[in-house]
Amino acid sequence: MSYRKERQFSLSKTDYSDYSGVDFGKLSEQELKKLWRKTLDNGMHGLCFSMYEDGQKPGDIITEEQVQRRIEIIKPYTNWVRSFSCVEGNEYIPRVAHKNGIKTLVGAWLGDDLEMNEAEIEGLIALAKEGCVDIAAVGNEVMYRGDLTEDQLIGYINRVKEALPGIPVGYVDAYYEFSARPRITEACDVILANCYPYWEGCPLEYSLNHMREMFGQASQAGNGKRVIITETGWPSEGGGLKGALASNENAMKYFINAQAWSAKDDIEMFYFSSFDESWKVGAEGDVGAYWGLWDKDENLKF
Repeated sequence: MSYRKERQFSLSKTDYSDYSGVDFGKLSEQELKKLWRKTLDNGMHGLCFSMYEDGQKPGDIITEEQVQRRIEIIKPYTNWVRSFSCVEGNEYIPRVAHKNGIKTLVGAWLGDDLEMNEAEIEGLIALAKEGCVDIAAVGNEVMYRGDLTEDQLIGYINRVKEALPGIPVGYVDAYYEFSARPRITEACDVILANCYPYWEGCPLEYSLNHMREMFGQASQAGNGKRVIITETGWPSEGGGLKGALASNENAMKYFINAQAWSAKDDIEMFYFSSFDESWKVGAEGDVGAYWGLWDKDENLKF
């Protein structure tokens, strides 16, 4: 995800009288790191799986051994793992995760290449029939990027629903897309919402309440459907965006607050992300490479 001019944080539009998270005011840097590590050790609902080592990028074929190594690193800390594609080695993620007792939200990556979309959809259906898919995600931010029409996306969603009775099927996009596109929302069994206060330029001190409002908007659009936060996070370096500053301190605070809220209110949340990935720059700028809880060399950051 990246910055969109039409989505800007505005304090005047929000009510921040509610839960604002942990009081960090009296914590030293070392105490903050200890609380971050304690939060991590307590475990989380879900974690987005970072596929690529330093020097790798989408399009490279990834081995099962690499997936196994990374799954073993994150296994003690998460109950679920989210994958983004079903080809080029990504198909190993749900298989290895299930072997390790981790549930899976498995995504088929859709774009404007219809031939590749077929491979992704068929891959998702095949993995589900192997018993490796607990929730199926048909597309990720397709509307946000403008790669397909609503009718095309709904066609893919319905195709997967028909092929996989009994498995919840949804679509992942920015939280506000589910309000703007009711036909897509209606087609989904489950609402899979990405919620990033950072990308709306929200200062850290308001970020938790802002994410709660994002979740609330997606829930209202879902009208009683299950809502899962499929991505949220904060970069540890790379600059900033308006009032949102990327730093080690802010990344730790955001993670602690997000996990505390998730546990307190029983929110299903997939944190983004597991490992830093150097290829993730471009539209996201320098911060794209620094969203992981582990660095690019697979070491915990803090």
